[in-house]
Amino acid sequence: MKKTIVMTAMIVAMAMMPANTWSRDRGVKDELTKTECGACHMVFQPRFLPAVSWTNIMSDLGNHFGEDASLDEESRTKIEAYLVKNARKKEFKYIGNGTQPIRITEIRWFKREHRNEVSKRAMKRAGTMANCVACHKGAEKGQYDDD
Repeated sequence: MKKTIVMTAMIVAMAMMPANTWSRDRGVKDELTKTECGACHMVFQPRFLPAVSWTNIMSDLGNHFGEDASLDEESRTKIEAYLVKNARKKEFKYIGNGTQPIRITEIRWFKREHRNEVSKRAMKRAGTMANCVACHKGAEKGQYDDD
């Protein structure tokens, strides 16, 4: 009986929560980040990399993976602050020089998730492993399950 009352109370409490509480949208919420980063590529969720990685990426936008992605200092600072605030909480454990990755595709879990999964045909369609939306239609909302 007690268990039934607790379960009923939980269901009622959940029903009273705002609809967006249950949203599966874990995408980027900052409009400036979406606009500036999204002008050239998919906007990656900050949770993929630790703060030090985002700081390193944002410190050299003149050479952003071979492209000039320079921004005015105010925009750069705001975007970096958003990325750092929402970054992965723990740094990755790496053997060697101890640096943190600046490419999401360099991360072990990324490699493990995609090992033996991406065909030559899919890779040709995507163009690059960083083009998540080519295979994961909900990637921009932070949804990577293949449902």
